[in-house]
Amino acid sequence: MNYQHVFNDGSVCELPVGKVVCVGRNYVDHIRELDNPMPTEPILFMKPATSLQPISQPIVIPDFTKDCHNETELAVLIGKKISRAGREAVEAAVEGYGIALDLTLRDIQKSLKEKGLPWEKAKAFDGSCPISPFIRPDDLPNPQDTRLKLEVNGQVRQDESTKLMINKIFDLIVYMSGFFTLLPGDVVLTGTPAGVAALKSGDQLALELDGRFAFSASVA
Repeated sequence: MNYQHVFNDGSVCELPVGKVVCVGRNYVDHIRELDNPMPTEPILFMKPATSLQPISQPIVIPDFTKDCHNETELAVLIGKKISRAGREAVEAAVEGYGIALDLTLRDIQKSLKEKGLPWEKAKAFDGSCPISPFIRPDDLPNPQDTRLKLEVNGQVRQDESTKLMINKIFDLIVYMSGFFTLLPGDVVLTGTPAGVAALKSGDQLALELDGRFAFSASVA
């Protein structure tokens, strides 16, 4: 594993690399595009530390899928231990923000869901969470009203504001911490807006956070 948390100014983050705690179906338009039922509470799942890789490293689509989808998300780096935390403690625990891809093997996920089985094979495989360097909170003062944008081969695929989340960032982390202790170095993914679609070998990706922070990725 060659991943280490870093900041966008090039400095290395001293936090360890932990788990990734994710939420499904957190934007209405994404729920509609996949024809999923509206959740009555956050849908949580996890990715292991081995899912993380730098966004600049080539994305490798597993050979056991034919339908790997992009899901662009705001990522939150946790800097302090929080458990059953209130909002104030959650805000104080945020070490940085980034943009990530929750890569999803849609064909595998569909098969697992039809059988009533967990999603890990479709969501938690090695390299399934390419992630950007993190931006310090002072440089992204309003994460709940920031733009997430993904272009694939020069065509806009996802472009939405985080203000349209169903479960807002800090409320979501409060909820998560009621079930899972979040440790320094853990990452929270906050859901994807509409525009998910298949990636293929050779695709060139351009990601933007808040219209100010740009990152590139490619599919091997």
